[in-house]
Amino acid sequence: MSHTAYDHELEEAWEDDLKRRYPETDYDPNGKEKDSFRNYDEPGRDTVREFYRINHEGQTLALVQEKKAQFAPGKHGTMTIWEAMEYLDTLVDDSDPDTDLSQIQHLMQTAEGIRKDGHPDWFILTGLIHDLGKVLCLYGEPQWAVVGDTFPVGCAFSDKIVYPEFFSANPDTQRPELSTPCGIYEEGTGLDNVHLSWGHDEYLYQVVKDHMPEESLYMIRYHSFYAGHREKAYDQLMNDHDRKMFRWVEAFNPYDLYTKSDAPPNVAELRPYYEELIGKYFPDPIAW
Repeated sequence: MSHTAYDHELEEAWEDDLKRRYPETDYDPNGKEKDSFRNYDEPGRDTVREFYRINHEGQTLALVQEKKAQFAPGKHGTMTIWEAMEYLDTLVDDSDPDTDLSQIQHLMQTAEGIRKDGHPDWFILTGLIHDLGKVLCLYGEPQWAVVGDTFPVGCAFSDKIVYPEFFSANPDTQRPELSTPCGIYEEGTGLDNVHLSWGHDEYLYQVVKDHMPEESLYMIRYHSFYAGHREKAYDQLMNDHDRKMFRWVEAFNPYDLYTKSDAPPNVAELRPYYEELIGKYFPDPIAW
């Protein structure tokens, strides 16, 4: 199996595992029973455990600080949003066992689910762009530093994070100053002052933070922070504004998890609408 195929398999395994762990949702965009997305009685793939073993060992405070500097917007030139979508489309691999859809089609499915429910145009656009940070793997980043659940670094790792036992190999657990509930942070500091593990969420947030509304930015930055918005961990680091804004993150996630189906959207037909919408918020190429 090629490197690209294996990375894509890891991503699919992670997404399937999310559906297994969080099957309940008030939103059912396709009118399907939840088990039609996945048989939740099946155990997670072995690749998921291996993915998180590597992820939990490698996601240190130093690594996150290094990656934020390495991938500060502008280090990889400029692209329009549509160009970034087409660039991400090169990740599609024939080995994908679950769907034949391209990345653009998956993003449009998410956006169309949001659009169908009559949400604001910025919410629709968030659905369209939320995964574009995955271009990191086209820059050579390993899969464990692109996808996966995110969590704070610089403080104790919560047992609410998936596979918490794998943090025993993380060097930060040997540093007392990073092993308390607040670690290097002040209680109630607010998540904007907290380093989360590195991946596509944080990268895209940094790229689009000057263009999208704050509600959208919370969705983008924290949609993989399941320990926070689903398990209610790390409340000690949040402030009241975070708690208020997480309602938007919770509203977004069902569209991301459950709009995936094998019925492809018509990209050519929908493109004019989405290019006009992109132009409203991103009038020029932006720094990546």
